[in-house]
Amino acid sequence: MDCSFSTLTLYILPLLLVLYILKSLKLWMSDAPAGNFPPGPPRLPVIGNLHMINLRRPNETFMKLSKKYGPVFSIQMGNVKMVVLSGYETVKSALVDFADEFAERPHIPIFEDINEGFGIPFSHGENWKAMRRFTLSKLRDFGMGKRTIEDRIIEECGYFIKLLESLEGKPTDLTIKTNFAIGNIIISIILGYRFDYEDPALLKIMTIIDENMRLLGSPSVAIYNVLPVFQYLPGSHMKIKKNVKELHTFFKKKFAEHHKTLDKDDQRGYVDAFLIKQEEEKSDPNTYFHTKNLLGVLLTLFMAGTETTSSTIRWAISYMIQNPEIQKRVHDEIDKVIGSAVPRIDHRKDMPYTNAVIHETQRLANILPMNLPRETTTDIVFQGYYLPKGTYIIPLLESVLHDKTQFEKPESFFPEHFLDSDGQFVKRSAFMPFSAGRRACAGETLARMELFLFFTSLMQKFSYRSATEMTAFFVKPSTGLTIPPIAQKICCVPRI
Repeated sequence: MDCSFSTLTLYILPLLLVLYILKSLKLWMSDAPAGNFPPGPPRLPVIGNLHMINLRRPNETFMKLSKKYGPVFSIQMGNVKMVVLSGYETVKSALVDFADEFAERPHIPIFEDINEGFGIPFSHGENWKAMRRFTLSKLRDFGMGKRTIEDRIIEECGYFIKLLESLEGKPTDLTIKTNFAIGNIIISIILGYRFDYEDPALLKIMTIIDENMRLLGSPSVAIYNVLPVFQYLPGSHMKIKKNVKELHTFFKKKFAEHHKTLDKDDQRGYVDAFLIKQEEEKSDPNTYFHTKNLLGVLLTLFMAGTETTSSTIRWAISYMIQNPEIQKRVHDEIDKVIGSAVPRIDHRKDMPYTNAVIHETQRLANILPMNLPRETTTDIVFQGYYLPKGTYIIPLLESVLHDKTQFEKPESFFPEHFLDSDGQFVKRSAFMPFSAGRRACAGETLARMELFLFFTSLMQKFSYRSATEMTAFFVKPSTGLTIPPIAQKICCVPRI
């Protein structure tokens, strides 16, 4: 069987490659799309502009190209023509002012492999609307009258703090520990309970998610997404798919367990709520409440909801170590407003400086520099350029969060970006780490709650210093869908 498959592949792959090259040559010899399409660098046949893009950090290449070609420019990766949007005014105009016209997602091979078009981020049409509406509702209402999401976060903060206290200020790497804590919050929300930090199941889940987030930003996956003929060759995309199957197996086992003890009047978490809805609509052949959508939503909650929040918390601690005077001001505000009480969301309104520090961390750390891509839903003339329906759009969030027309010191850690002359917190319209418009992050409210409660609780209990060179905090990994701080040893010193 394996031999037959290998032999078949040996004959089919060259044929597919030839067909792909012929298609690429035809595209290369053709003119640009009708109308005034955005300018961009000259492209080569077959590979387009792949040769000039840093596939480990494509956002850096796009930032440079925007200086030459302007805030709206085109790039071609393989056969895929893309339009990159740069700068606050341009990105805001597309995602907010023209929200409906830029509301679709393109079909990206690796995400089609992962979710098959189901779930939320890369689903389409009515399926997307139904899943997003249901999920937002449950994240908003979950636990009312019982344990709220805030209570679950506070509980996990307590476990995490006990873990750090047991280290007695000795050097430690927070990476996996923080992933465990944030991952447990997601697990609590979807299943209704948490795992012990020593539980092998938790380690397996978080290891898979961490690996997938790293591989999703790898050069081989970037090439696979624009040259899908490479799906038959070994690469990171195969490892990602294998990992996803393992997660599916874990989730399906939990679904079966929850089915046996399902109680409409005592819902333990998101999975129970979804299964009850699925049961209610089981006679509807067109229902959106089926297993593939449930798996898609859970994968999104885990992959998007764990890594981004965990990385942001670690960036915040890193900035505190790099800026001891800012760390002291945060400590002073916490001591004044909260004292020894348990931090709660209600404290946020009275803590402008701490709130500003969290926002500045999200802005400067730039966790997701390119956002998730969009696609135009109709033909549109945007800022003088013609974009046909189905145009692949990359909103460059880094160019917004580091826009020098919007932030006084865009490349520095400066919490005053979010404070007025009286020291009160102010919102900035250019602050959009969760994106904006109809496809903005569905978990924004949850993430903001986690960031405030975790950061405030950690700062209340500990002071932080580096166990290595300070400059190491600003060395960013080469690959990854997100940009986490480099793993390193720090000392969490109890504040007594």
